[in-house]
Amino acid sequence: MRVNGELRDLAATVTPTDAVEPVTLSSADGLNILRHSAAHVLAQAVQNVNPAARLGIGPPVTDGFYYDFDVAEPFTPDDIKSLEKAMDRIIRQGQRFVRRVVTAEEARAELAAEPYKLELIGLKGVSTGSTTGDGSTTGPAADAELGADNESVEVGGTELTIYDNVDPRTGETVWKDLCRGPHLPNTRMIGNGYSLTRLAAAYWRGSEKNPQLQRIYGTAWPTKDELRAYQARQEEAAKRDHRKLGAELDLFSFPEEIGSGLPVFHPKGGIIRQEMENYSRKRHAEAGYDFVYTPHITKSNLFETSGHLDWYSDGMFPPMKLDAEYDADGHMTRQGVDYYLKPMNCPFHNLIFRSSGRSYRDLPMRLFEFGSVYRYEKSGVVHGLTRVRGMTQDDAHIYTTKEGMKEELTSTLNFVLKLLADYGLEDYYLELSTKDPKKFVGSDEAWDEATQTLAEVAEASGLELVSDPGGAAFYGPKISVQARDAIGRTWQMSTIQLDFNLPERFDLEYTASDGSRQRPVMIHRALFGSIERFFAVLTEHYAGAFPVWLSPVQVVGIPVSEQYGPYLDEIIERLTEAGVRAQVDHSDDRMQKKIRNHTKAKVPFQLIVGEEDQANGAVSFRFRDGSQDNGVPIDEAISRIVAAIETRAQVTGQGQS
Repeated sequence: MRVNGELRDLAATVTPTDAVEPVTLSSADGLNILRHSAAHVLAQAVQNVNPAARLGIGPPVTDGFYYDFDVAEPFTPDDIKSLEKAMDRIIRQGQRFVRRVVTAEEARAELAAEPYKLELIGLKGVSTGSTTGDGSTTGPAADAELGADNESVEVGGTELTIYDNVDPRTGETVWKDLCRGPHLPNTRMIGNGYSLTRLAAAYWRGSEKNPQLQRIYGTAWPTKDELRAYQARQEEAAKRDHRKLGAELDLFSFPEEIGSGLPVFHPKGGIIRQEMENYSRKRHAEAGYDFVYTPHITKSNLFETSGHLDWYSDGMFPPMKLDAEYDADGHMTRQGVDYYLKPMNCPFHNLIFRSSGRSYRDLPMRLFEFGSVYRYEKSGVVHGLTRVRGMTQDDAHIYTTKEGMKEELTSTLNFVLKLLADYGLEDYYLELSTKDPKKFVGSDEAWDEATQTLAEVAEASGLELVSDPGGAAFYGPKISVQARDAIGRTWQMSTIQLDFNLPERFDLEYTASDGSRQRPVMIHRALFGSIERFFAVLTEHYAGAFPVWLSPVQVVGIPVSEQYGPYLDEIIERLTEAGVRAQVDHSDDRMQKKIRNHTKAKVPFQLIVGEEDQANGAVSFRFRDGSQDNGVPIDEAISRIVAAIETRAQVTGQGQS
């Protein structure tokens, strides 16, 4: 239940004046509580099987949970079933989750054999001097120490608490864990809608300097049917995994020689990326954006001015010390300067705006760049193209008047939604991220005005709007477009941020119509987020079967036998002249194998020619789904292919999209 807005166990004491709300198992909060309770059962099962295992943390995550363990002999996939059986026994017992408030000294005494828990208790002891109304610790040090890797499930809140697992028959405590809760009333409520899913390695508290632990992932749902539906979605997602498809379709790779999170795009992937970028450039030019280019590195003072070194340094690569000078004896005569790989493009665009005097007639000024940025993602979170260390952002920064900001935001949101739809993503909702009370610059008044303006624009769109409290960047609130793909998964796509603070920090000004000097408002806007991530999303959305306009090879000609090759060459030449990416398969493979190969490569159109087609000046279409359309005249065939490209159609069969 929620008591006065705070999640509490059902066993918590309430008063007649408390505002009490039920929390159902199927709600977002209920699912998190279910999953965190399942994580505790997993930890208990692990220590039943291996009493020497030491406990890390076990938070709920999207669609599931994990728990970290320090074990001498790591578990193997074969151990998963035995751990699930141990969990089943605990669940059937209906053990009660019982909350106890303890002092730091009591917690240390009870958990003396758990070094990782003791470390968290120590951190809590350092940071409990000041707490906010919601029970979270305050200050940048506490923020860095607690919650950076979900540790708040253990010690977040104003009190230290231990949860005992109590045998309902004997009243005996059979297991315990440091935890803030809340939990289900008993283990039986977990039911049979859970499963352990995989094993992984993870550094303690996310730092490579700490010991490496073994992480066990699982999922939990209110019912067995919901678990099966989730597993079916996961199976489909595995088939669509962009890393798997990227290798199968020869689109990109991650050479070890280059480093983690740094992809290279192969020729076929390069074609898709080029088409994505070219269409985006065309649409931006039509919408009045100016194209700019900025370097990959800069002196540190730029990020000192912007605030990134204060608020974002953990996400930046270490500095390069350059330009130091030495005399003949090796003594430094001139200090070096720190240069950083840029994690953001916005400070550079501010310098472009500031490079000359601006008038209200110049506004709105819309600067756009495909800018390469670099972010030091920890090795444990680097994931294919969706979480990389080097990426290209389709970054825009719009400078406008305060009077015109609402109209410009509305126009920007409409532009974003239309362009996403052109790439085939049309099912989305909006998320409004508001100020993190511990991590922001600027006045509360400016934040309130910016947040209210964004909320009004989002609501006027007619789309579903959900809140993301505390999720904004340090310089301003944002709207993000959350797009659902072909199998219903949600991806964060475009972001629009309203910023009153960086114009202040960079002293940006324009001359207003009355001659006064005024501060512009800045809108940060990334449409793809990054090219790499958007590439991954499209790959999985289409399961590698890209619409014709994005397909690296759009048409392959397959002669029934060698004698029809020259006839197909002439047709393919006409298609090539029309801008179609087309080729003839002249290999020695049999026709059936050629068809299988190009179907596996997800080529949209295969043109098959035999005696009857050649005699009638026609071709036979074969589509991705295996259907065919025979005897299509050459001119009509070319027109159909060109039309499919120009309309950005997703051809599935019989030329239909």
